[in-house]
Amino acid sequence: TSLAKTLKRVFAGGEALAPQTAARFARSLPKTAVIHGYGPTEATVDAAFYRYDHEKDRERIRLPIGKPVPGARLYILDSERSVQPAGVAGELYIAGAGVARGYLNRPELTKERFLDDPFYPGERMYQTGDLARWLPDGTVEWLGRTDSQVKIRGYRIEPGEVEAVLRQIDGVREAAVVARTEGEETALYAYIEGQDQQTVKAELAKRLPTYMMPSSFIEMKEWPVTPSGKLDRKELPAPGGA
Repeated sequence: TSLAKTLKRVFAGGEALAPQTAARFARSLPKTAVIHGYGPTEATVDAAFYRYDHEKDRERIRLPIGKPVPGARLYILDSERSVQPAGVAGELYIAGAGVARGYLNRPELTKERFLDDPFYPGERMYQTGDLARWLPDGTVEWLGRTDSQVKIRGYRIEPGEVEAVLRQIDGVREAAVVARTEGEETALYAYIEGQDQQTVKAELAKRLPTYMMPSSFIEMKEWPVTPSGKLDRKELPAPGGA
């Protein structure tokens, strides 16, 4: 088609791009570059880019967010705001020309999130609330949110880790994992589309330790979305449709 001949690049942002989605696109339009973008509005939307490589990336659990764009700097720091070495998770901070001045008419939140840059005196950095780590090739891998980790049966779990593995299972077109707390018990719930729950449960058990297994699997035909088109996790149905 004319699209296959003329479309040079496609940029994906707003939500993490699943490797399976990128792979399907690459098979359909092999001459079109797929660019995975990352960045919050507070850093002028995009602070990092990663170009999908079909040969090495199609089997990944998640795609890297890449390297900082010109003018941006990415830091991965621990709770004391010391630099984390490659391979070690920490919180992601963004610095450089794209960092916003702050939140309009919200001085307390601005003070909380926009901090002095310890490496460039006189400049500021934005605390994203995202977990990330440096990979050996110098790219950054996003791991989830610092506030989305949950403790289940004594183990700290990032629901996004389970979600990423679900997306690797053959036949699964879409997946989401959320934690729900009832009384004193917290459990994981998996939402899937494109594959039956028994098949998914059996396959997931081969890939994850028991403590990371969701307690329920819900098959979805339609997904709740926000006005901006993103998945509305708060509106995902409870088991049994309650």
